[in-house]
Amino acid sequence: MTRPLDGITVISLEHAIAAPFCTRQLADLGARVIKVERPGAGDFARAYDQRVDGEASHFVWVNRSKESLTLDLKQPAALAVLQELIAGADVLVQNLAPGAAARMGLGYDTLQARHPSLIVCDISGYGGDGPYRDKKAYDLLIQSEAGFLSVTGTPDEPCKSGNSIADIAAGMYAYTGVLAALLQRGKTGKGSHVDVSMLESLAEWMGFPMYYAYQGATPPPRSAASHATIYPYGPFVAGDGGTVMLGLQNEREWRVFCEKVLLQPALASDPLFDANAKRNEHRAALKAIILETFSALSSAQVLERLDAAQIANARMNDMAGLWAHPQLQARECWREVGSPAGAIPALLPPGRQSAFDYRMDPIPAVGEHTEAILQSLGRSAADIAALRAAEAI
Repeated sequence: MTRPLDGITVISLEHAIAAPFCTRQLADLGARVIKVERPGAGDFARAYDQRVDGEASHFVWVNRSKESLTLDLKQPAALAVLQELIAGADVLVQNLAPGAAARMGLGYDTLQARHPSLIVCDISGYGGDGPYRDKKAYDLLIQSEAGFLSVTGTPDEPCKSGNSIADIAAGMYAYTGVLAALLQRGKTGKGSHVDVSMLESLAEWMGFPMYYAYQGATPPPRSAASHATIYPYGPFVAGDGGTVMLGLQNEREWRVFCEKVLLQPALASDPLFDANAKRNEHRAALKAIILETFSALSSAQVLERLDAAQIANARMNDMAGLWAHPQLQARECWREVGSPAGAIPALLPPGRQSAFDYRMDPIPAVGEHTEAILQSLGRSAADIAALRAAEAI
């Protein structure tokens, strides 16, 4: 089947998560993604760990279906190769250090003058201008700057997200920004500049707590795994030590919860708990009542009662539980992709498509496609040997 981005070529000067997450999704839709890496070590994310049969967990997640080209861009001969590739590309994505791309002549204004149809997507911590432009930005630092840490954690201590949420947010907006730019180019014939910052991306995701604290109002409190403003909505321990997550959204569900889960129908009209604001105010007292009931039940029995009452609930899974999740198995979400370590399992991208199959090709070894790409540019064996001898590739 034809994929939406078949025939689209993306050159990516990428490392870590934000840009690779963007370009992997472009590759999922059929784009040819040429990942430019440092000769020898490659993307430094390759060395984060060795948890996947010797390969790094971050790297295998965001780098399937790409071609790896090694270039030392400090050498003119290597930079000339990159410029030649860009001339035939549709999209350039980069998340190098602030200003690095522009210093190599790869800024949008320079490239747009040479290649009017090229789409350039720059991903950075704080954006292409403003007083924070040149500031270094890592995921945890952006979580802090965007106020995420102020609403995440316990009342006593803020906590970071367990995954790279700022990188993921920036990667998602870069991905959708490139798709929008491709659609726009289809209408106008002209390329464009997509300037994505991690701060702006995560700030967008902070919309609810920002508006909750509108005009200096008290912000949502840090409430661990419970909802900050709705109760009961969060984790509760059952008698077997398992944790069940449940959530009530309205007064009808509260009455059903008291009647069919707690088996205490009179509790629904208790003046301490007969509105969400009151339940939220008296969390400790209500939690004690819920835990007393749950202490006589296994987590499976609690879930059974919640399901029977049609109260939203979930198991609090660990990673082993997610790997074995019956819903992912039933929906056949798992595939295998190749890697330097052999075949490994990989989740299909979210969103089933009836018109095409997602591309699920191997994760490349460092520089695996260098010679093939150079040959496609007309470089002779002697030319390639000279580049290798100079350590330009």
